[in-house]
Amino acid sequence: MSLLIKNARIVNFNEIKDGDILIERKKIIRIDRNISSGSDQIIDAQGKYVIPGGIDTHVHFALPTSAGLTADDFLTGSRAALWGGTTSVIDFVTPLPGQSLIEAYLQRVAEAKEALTNVFFHVSPIEWTASTADEMKTLVKEHGITSFKVYMAYKNSIGIDDTVLIKVLETAGKLDALTIVHCENDEIIEYLRNKYFSQGKTEPLYHPLSRPDDAEAEAINRLALYAGTLGVSVYAVHVSTEKGLERIRQARKQGVEFYAETCPQYLTLTDEVYDAPFDQAAKYVMSPPLRKEHDRQALWDGVSDGTVHTIGTDHCSFTMEQKRQGINDFRKIPNGAGGVEHRLELLYTLGVASGKIDMKRFVEITSYNAARLFRLQGKGQIREGFDADLVIWNAEKRHIISSTTHKMNTDNNIYEGLEVIGQAETVILGGKIVKDGGQLFV
Repeated sequence: MSLLIKNARIVNFNEIKDGDILIERKKIIRIDRNISSGSDQIIDAQGKYVIPGGIDTHVHFALPTSAGLTADDFLTGSRAALWGGTTSVIDFVTPLPGQSLIEAYLQRVAEAKEALTNVFFHVSPIEWTASTADEMKTLVKEHGITSFKVYMAYKNSIGIDDTVLIKVLETAGKLDALTIVHCENDEIIEYLRNKYFSQGKTEPLYHPLSRPDDAEAEAINRLALYAGTLGVSVYAVHVSTEKGLERIRQARKQGVEFYAETCPQYLTLTDEVYDAPFDQAAKYVMSPPLRKEHDRQALWDGVSDGTVHTIGTDHCSFTMEQKRQGINDFRKIPNGAGGVEHRLELLYTLGVASGKIDMKRFVEITSYNAARLFRLQGKGQIREGFDADLVIWNAEKRHIISSTTHKMNTDNNIYEGLEVIGQAETVILGGKIVKDGGQLFV
């Protein structure tokens, strides 16, 4: 089967050009002007952009939590991703205490078989044993893992102390793998969470108050110290604060290879949403929490000037029934929200349509940098020989986000009522049309 896209406005991270795209055997085999027909399928993309399929660097599908599995499994989460123009996601392998990283990885791969998108993984060491270094080496050499994620928060469950963090950083560095880190100071957060609860302050409002911006900035600063001393590269997930971003800028000026990810929610929403009744506020409980307007603006500056490298959603969806587990204790509200479906349209609306970034930068932060940093071969660019994961983007389409129409498997949406511009009108995965207009074919 062959597919020909005619009259495309082709967007890569470094150029925009007009041409046709010929696809065969899941690959882009030719890009040129006026390619003659004869293909099995022809799409006329006149007046529309063609961009690389989106790569979401940060999703949690079928994640076990105290409130049960997250609302989206690999099937429903990947379906929502495709609807929004994301053709590849990177999820996580989090072992149980005492479980080998390799066993946990193979188990997670099996769980992801129902996914409709490409799926890749970050692997999370949650402890250091006599075999951890060898397991990390096996994952890199035999299974193609390029990144390891650790948590400076959540030390009572999956988080690690700084001694283990340093060992992971050093081992990953020797393996030429990237260490990605959840940066929050666990000690001050746990102190504040328990202090507020002991004072009878149980509402969702106390979630952001117990996770101050300094908790993120301090952890980022500590990570930068370790990375600089060891001479290794690091990547901070879901950066949410102006202070945190500034610490990353400082580290980079000092020669540390420090990459930053932020999320659409921190570019779109602010913490005023927490001052509301439980059912309205609880859906916004995520970690890190939403921040102030000055943080939102600073993050957009980081997106514009290149300090922020990637946009991942931290998609971790829950139903309101699950959220109500914490109705009398904000500490028990499951942390997370859905977003994989809306990443591209939010960034186009708030970034490109508003003039903050251009289309090349849009592609860079939604696909190219992710493919480059995590070495996803054949992804993130529209080039001959690359995988035919493409999105035909209609910049004129508008719609209002609603939990009644979204494809995610949950009954709430943190972007409810927001009008967005732009739509992944046609989505092509491995040379096959999987979405066209209002229909999915998977």
